[in-house]
Amino acid sequence: MAQLIIPDPSLQSSWLEGTAEFQGAHLDGAGAAGWALEDLRNPEAFAHFVDVLVKDALPGTARKPGYVPCTYLWMVDGGTFVGSLAIRHELNDYLLNEGGHIGYSVRPSARRRGHAAKALAGALPVARSLGIERVLLTCDDDNAGSRATIEKNGGQYEDTRKGKRRYWIATT
Repeated sequence: MAQLIIPDPSLQSSWLEGTAEFQGAHLDGAGAAGWALEDLRNPEAFAHFVDVLVKDALPGTARKPGYVPCTYLWMVDGGTFVGSLAIRHELNDYLLNEGGHIGYSVRPSARRRGHAAKALAGALPVARSLGIERVLLTCDDDNAGSRATIEKNGGQYEDTRKGKRRYWIATT
């Protein structure tokens, strides 16, 4: 079963393979927006990408307007990258209504194996250590898999906004 790890440049090949499976679709929790997949084939560029992900957890790190500090983690199973997870340290208006504290993506070839549920369970103590007592998670109204993952981890449904179901989970 997959484990959560700090992003690691040694997983470049596996990360690229996993990311390619999304065929250009958005990877929630990956921190890859604005990074060209082709550029990340270069080992130095990939190492820089990983460094940026790791440093994004630090409060003083410069980030784009509207972005909040974020802890990025990767789901790895037997040395293979299977997904990404992001813990956003605070909520702005967008995250409160649509994005939530935690976002995750599992590569298509690794879905339906419990990776997301286990990763979310592992992320809750990390969120607690960041001082977040309750995390907000959202999913598309028609995403039954993500809804089941959230509910399996104790998610309490609050409402739906702009097609996003909103759930709260205590981190204690």
